[in-house]
Amino acid sequence: MNNAENPKQLPSPEAPRSSHRKLETRFEQLIFSSRWLMAPVYLGLVLAMLILLVKFGKEVWHLVVNFGSVSGSDIIIGVLSLVDIALIMNLLIIIIFSGYENFVSKMEDLHSHRDRPDWMGHIGFADLKLKLIGSIVAISGIELLKAFMAVDDLSDRHIAWMLGIHLTFVISGVLYAITDRLASKGK
Repeated sequence: MNNAENPKQLPSPEAPRSSHRKLETRFEQLIFSSRWLMAPVYLGLVLAMLILLVKFGKEVWHLVVNFGSVSGSDIIIGVLSLVDIALIMNLLIIIIFSGYENFVSKMEDLHSHRDRPDWMGHIGFADLKLKLIGSIVAISGIELLKAFMAVDDLSDRHIAWMLGIHLTFVISGVLYAITDRLASKGK
């Protein structure tokens, strides 16, 4: 047998590239599929909403049962607590919906649902962060207002810390919004 009849087969330069590409494709599919690791996190946030709903119910029950025996400021603090819980639950809804749609999967079957919020599917990551910061500022403001309603029970130091933390949230939110606006103008 001579070399002309049975030439030694050399691997083509395409073979390593093809094998490398298959490995790369599998790796990218694994990374892409890892987004589903977030699904249990969103389910956990739904469970947190159920816990908050129970807390909300207890707070309403406490207000109704003690209506005749509590002061006006206690009623205001109770109502502010309800608003606080509602804001946190609204924040969780925004995080669950937009996070799931942005990072896990589109909710295609719900696009034509009559109760589907208009903002769903349109909130990007930057919008989500702004809504998150805005909600934190609102929640912090409510906590500060509740503290002012019970100012006699708190030390000046405690109130100063709460005010400082709230102002930090406000300033951070404003700076983030300015940064986001400047970044979007640059596009």
